Amino acid sequence: MKSFSRRQKKGLLSGGGENLERKLLENLYLRHYRELYVYVYAMCGQKALTEDILQETFLKAFTVLKDSHTNMRAWLYLVARNLCFNAMKKESRTESLENSGQEPENGCKSGRNPLEEIIGNEEKNRLWRALLSLDSPGKEILILQYFSGLQQKEIAALLHLTPENVRVQGFRAKKKLRKLLEDQRDTRL
Repeated sequence: MKSFSRRQKKGLLSGGGENLERKLLENLYLRHYRELYVYVYAMCGQKALTEDILQETFLKAFTVLKDSHTNMRAWLYLVARNLCFNAMKKESRTESLENSGQEPENGCKSGRNPLEEIIGNEEKNRLWRALLSLDSPGKEILILQYFSGLQQKEIAALLHLTPENVRVQGFRAKKKLRKLLEDQRDTRL
């Protein structure tokens, strides 16, 4: 995506810049939707909620396009993460009031997890299920690092940790993940 200075953006967006705004938003959406979907779904575990959160994330992106953000991708992750936490808090309060005890729906008629349909093959599904069983922030760090391709510095800024802490927690999470996968393999043999 071509980078514009604040003055250029202001000039382009003021007169007939609606097309530019739409193009910028479309570009952001096409570039980051899939990786944000994987991240948000891993956090909340519900297809409908994931789609709602992503819709709100990109709506917020549209409202701030005129503002300059040095790293729009990191900003999108931050917004999606905050919206996800807010939705999960709201949902947990609602569930505790209702005491429904129902499992969250994954929204698939086939009974398969939507991420399993995206990821595809058996080994990756096994890895994904093991990854989801990890505790946060290790799970979150590995998802951001390997599925979203963020660097340690970006993850540190997003999670409000030091890069060294991200490295250590990521290492520990990988170690736990390796152990889980070995245990699964041993039980299957």
